[in-house]
This record gives sequence, C-alpha cells and structure tokens, in this order.
Amino acid sequence: MVCGGDWRIAAVGARNVGAVTTVQDVCDQIEAWYPSELAESWDAIGLVVGRPGASVRSILVAVDVTETVVSEAIAQGADLILAHHPLLFGGVTSVSADDAKGRIVHDLIENGIALLVAHTNADSGADGVSDALATALGIDERRALQPTSIGPLDKFVVFVPEGQFEAVLDAMAEAGAGRIGAYERCAFRSPGEGTFRPMPGAEPHIGSVGQTERVAESRLEIVAARKLRSAVVAAMRATHPYEEPAFDIVELAEIPGHLGLGRIGNRGETVTLAEFAEIVARGLPATHHGVRVAGDLARPVRRVAVCGGSGDSLMAAANAAGADVYVTSDLKHHAVSEHLADGGCAVIDVAHYASEFPWCGLVAQRLANTFTASDDNVSVHVSTSVTDPWSHHLRSQS
Repeated sequence: MVCGGDWRIAAVGARNVGAVTTVQDVCDQIEAWYPSELAESWDAIGLVVGRPGASVRSILVAVDVTETVVSEAIAQGADLILAHHPLLFGGVTSVSADDAKGRIVHDLIENGIALLVAHTNADSGADGVSDALATALGIDERRALQPTSIGPLDKFVVFVPEGQFEAVLDAMAEAGAGRIGAYERCAFRSPGEGTFRPMPGAEPHIGSVGQTERVAESRLEIVAARKLRSAVVAAMRATHPYEEPAFDIVELAEIPGHLGLGRIGNRGETVTLAEFAEIVARGLPATHHGVRVAGDLARPVRRVAVCGGSGDSLMAAANAAGADVYVTSDLKHHAVSEHLADGGCAVIDVAHYASEFPWCGLVAQRLANTFTASDDNVSVHVSTSVTDPWSHHLRSQS
C-alpha cells in the first residue's frame, strides 16, 4: 500500500545558515516553531536519543518511530529522526532489547541516529499538525478551534535618551521581549522630553550634579512573558546609559492566543458533504481505515473544522464555532451518535496516521529551508514507511 498524493520530499535544498548543523541546532529550531510550553503536561517531547553536539547532514521525518522507520533511517544514512509520536511514555526502568522499543533505542544509538519528538506542542503550534491538515483540505482564513492562553505578559515602558534607543531595544529583545506570534523585536517608540536633577553622590551619564537637565528621550514600549521579567530588566539596565533608568512594568490581562488545538476556517467554494468527503479521500494518504462520514450527504459544506489526531473532545467546539463538518480521528460510536442527535455538524473520521501525516511534509520543507551550509548540505526526507497499524479492511457482507 502506498500513500495518496505527492508526499515524498527528499534532499530539498535551502539557504545558508552556517558551516555545520548539530542536533542541538535542530532541537532549538523545533523549540522555536513549537515551544515546549505548548505541550500537554503528560506529554514526552524533545530529544529522546542523541548527543546535542553531534553533526546532522540528513533528517528523516515520520509520524511514528517504529522498527521499520528506524531501518529506513539507517538505510538512508540519516543522523536524526524527527517524529510526531513519542517513543517512550511514562516512567522507563529498562531499555533492554527484549521488546520493540528497547530494540529501537539500541538501533538508534548503535547507528548514531538522534531522535527528536514534537507531539502536542506541534499539535497546538503555528504551522503544526492541524494547520497542515487544513492546508491539505483547502481550508483558508483559519484560526485555532480551542485557543490556548498566551500566558501572563508584562508591558515594559522605558524612557531612553536619543541615540541609545536601538541598543536598549536590541538588548531587551535578545532577552526575549517583543515576541508576538511569528514576529520578534516588536516595540513602539514615541518622542518626548525627560527632565531630572542629579543629587550629590550621583554619577550622571548626562548633566552635572545639582543642575536641572532636559533631555530628548524616546518612550519604548515592549511586551514580554512575565516569566522573563528579571532577564528583561537586567538586559535593559545593563544597556541603558542612565545610572537610574526610568521605567514602568504593567501586568497585562491574560487573553486567548492564536495558537491552540484544532483549526477552523473556510473553503473557497461550497460543496456537498459527499463531495467534500471525496476531497478528504484524495487529499490524505490512503489507509485501510478509509474515510467515514456521519451526516446528511447533501448538506452544504464551506466552513470546516479539523483536528489532527484524536479529536473527539473538540466536537462540541467545532459545532459551536459554526462548522458545517468536523474532520478528525479516533471518534467513538456513542460520542458521534449523541453529537448528531443533538443537532451537531457533520463529522468525518479518518485514520489517525492519515490526519497527522501532512505535517511531515510541512515540517520537512521548513527544515530544508532552514538548514544547509556551503560545505555541509542538510537533506530532509519524509518517511515512506506507512505506520498506520491497520493492514486490511473488509466491507460487511450482510
């Protein structure tokens, strides 16, 4: 069985970023795209196997880490596997090669292959699993179906003399301030005039003790995660030219962010549920599970909600958001039956593997666009091993 669509991306070129790419470089990039703070508390993400300083010239991206996938990585000479599903959950007391997971760990170590996992952080992150699924189904104008809070924020207001504004802004940004969504170094600047009189014992950068000074200054406003407060203040103080900088810290109210589980958006044209189910079947990898549909096949579909992986917990959210249909995986009989009985939107259930596989191509392209060098090109491959566990499907005969 092969996957539907053009899913195989291999040896993709990219821009220059340095001489040698390391395992840590890849870990840092995945953390930047899919921050670990987005992961569920029960999850097991990050670097599982490998030395951070080891060099990386080839990356294999896969949904699951199976013995077949590891064999594929060995055959390709891969230095790192980026997987969506964790290999090890919960406490581990042994990695003996007596079972499949133990053999996988041994094979990875013995062949010098690092293993990096991005799971629920990639589910909630921008350009993550649900975004890739939405793209595969032609869904635009999308937002998170279950937004996460962006966390407590501080707004810093700092008064900086002209000529030192950029240096202070750069220092605060380097400490983590000014990051909003996919943007960094976000700040506001307004001109003004500051006045002060140095007292005896002061060592003023501008002016003299006992003399009132008036200085052209800029008001710098910038936000940062509250957990970074100490680091941002320290960076500002270390760079600000004044002995005693004037600044305010305002604690902002928490608001829903643009990240989170699932996505909801619109298709460019309205189709029937039957027609949209065909689009789903063509847009995702072929599996023996196929595409299961619950709802009136003549129902018009334009607004679509999706969630890669197990998404039964978001059915009510999809309906509340005005979805005509909700596409996800691992739906249970009673949950779907009760949802429809209560007037819920149509539902399409696909294989768990199929709903998450589009992310492999998306993140492979992002990695390929990021990591290469003049003398150390990094190739990125999407695994061709189908890790959906179901191997056959028969229609009922009576």
